[in-house]
Amino acid sequence: MSPAIQLLGPVLALILWTMVMWLWMYATRLPAIRAAGIKPDPNAPSGQQMSALPARVRWKADNYNHLLEQPTLFYALVVALVLLNVNSQAALFLAWGYVFLRVIHSLIQALINKIEFRFLVFVLSNIPLLGLIYIAVAAFLTAQSAA
Repeated sequence: MSPAIQLLGPVLALILWTMVMWLWMYATRLPAIRAAGIKPDPNAPSGQQMSALPARVRWKADNYNHLLEQPTLFYALVVALVLLNVNSQAALFLAWGYVFLRVIHSLIQALINKIEFRFLVFVLSNIPLLGLIYIAVAAFLTAQSAA
């Protein structure tokens, strides 16, 4: 396996974690919907019916949505690094660091939802993301100048 391909490990881990959150979301949401007696209404404004659920149930859905927002940059970035054939232990460390921080962010949001802690972890997760961006841009510029 080429060293650059190893960067796909963190991508697959974060995709797997996103699906764990998806399962957790429905494992808590469906029983809560039944308990609240909510009948799906296609004419209700988006989110209105789910707002009737307890906050602890909604937190999982909120986090699942968050995992489909900023991490999309991470996915594209790692694919770019692989295509650029970046063989960097720093990139691998940063990618795993990003995944670790996103999992911590998920657990904070899904279990206690302390916004101060969640925000701190979110901000910290941008550090490895910015590092990966730097490595990708540098690799791209090097490849451009060699071409």
